Amino acid sequence: MQLDFKHHQSAHCENGVASNLLKDKGINISEPMVFGIGSGLFFVYLPFIKVNHAPVVSYRPLPGMIFNKLAKRLGIKIKRIKFSSEASANKALEENLKNNIPTGLQVGVYNLTYFPDEYRFHFNAHNLVVYGKNDGQYLISDPVMEHVTTLSEDELNKVRFAKGAFAPRGQMYYPIHIPVEINYEKAIITAIKDTCRNMLAPIPIVGVKGIKFVSRQIRKWPVKHGNKKANHYLAQLVRMQEEIGTGGGGFRFIYAAFLQEASVRLKNEELRKLATEMTEIGDLWRDFAVQASRVYKNRSAQNDVYNMLADNLLDIANREEIFFKKLKKAI
Repeated sequence: MQLDFKHHQSAHCENGVASNLLKDKGINISEPMVFGIGSGLFFVYLPFIKVNHAPVVSYRPLPGMIFNKLAKRLGIKIKRIKFSSEASANKALEENLKNNIPTGLQVGVYNLTYFPDEYRFHFNAHNLVVYGKNDGQYLISDPVMEHVTTLSEDELNKVRFAKGAFAPRGQMYYPIHIPVEINYEKAIITAIKDTCRNMLAPIPIVGVKGIKFVSRQIRKWPVKHGNKKANHYLAQLVRMQEEIGTGGGGFRFIYAAFLQEASVRLKNEELRKLATEMTEIGDLWRDFAVQASRVYKNRSAQNDVYNMLADNLLDIANREEIFFKKLKKAI
């Protein structure tokens, strides 16, 4: 079984799966447009939840939310199913393939055999597409990979039923209804308003306020926990930013591309200008990641490095606060 499915590489897995599944249905939608309409730009800091022995920080909403919001705003219906057993999950996937339905899966990263070792850690919110099966091997379109690949049934079961936070429980999803006409303009406006509301939320651990909260925490980490643990926390911050979901600078660059597309669709020149500003903020996030990595790898020669990092992160938060206020006004 091999479906006529075209693989397109993307920067982020959920954006890429959504874009590829919709392109397969005849909707030519870019990754930035998926990300923007799905309100993918987000920030939350959860110090009371630990992953890899460090506080959770997320630069994106919960797994599945980007595609769900995108679908709702475009009038598309998505079917999602979770399973209690590998047998029922395998049976459902096989039925989809027999019915020529490329299928999105949420999986764990740790046991993905085609990933380089340095990227294989316990994270259960990765997304890929299964588009066929040959000689007992499932055909895999993982949008963060340049080329398609394969997994055996055992390998696929292992990642579909990975344990831990956000355990996927064999989850699979696919579009079941595509409207004849799509109102992109309305969807874009709704999405931008939602993103501004999230990033300017009056909650201390969410959005801009959440970034400021992390800035304050960075100043305290070495005193409260010692340098070794503080460095581990910094490494977690950078990993979540740059390696899991491209969340920091990467998401800002994708959102800037979305605003460029949106400026054309809405005939709104201000959005194009704001796209340039968001790209500059993305550069600052990347600079922060480089500086932080030098600290936790003990390669920084600067004094008082934790306060320096905290200052840089606070500057990013202040710039984003100004940016989202302008974006809210522009829309």
